[in-house]
Amino acid sequence: MCRNITTLRGLEPPATAEEIEAAARQFVRKISGVAQPSATTVGPVERAVRDIAAVATALLGELPPRRQPPATVPPLRRPEVQARLGRSAASPADR
Repeated sequence: MCRNITTLRGLEPPATAEEIEAAARQFVRKISGVAQPSATTVGPVERAVRDIAAVATALLGELPPRRQPPATVPPLRRPEVQARLGRSAASPADR
């Protein structure tokens, strides 16, 4: 459905809460069609992001380990994204 959501299962170090929330936010944007929440949509969008992130966290915790790591690096781990966000290139585990 959405090619922009990166696989988080099998990452080393494991996916952070921030990475899971970013994936949940992308999913909510895609299915709702709401890219920038307005005053009337911010509540439902944020609740959906929170709920989906919680379910995704539980799912990742219950699945068995992957045999191979994901083929792509999550956006929040990419140097160009780190630079755009004004962060150092520290690993997600350091945050």
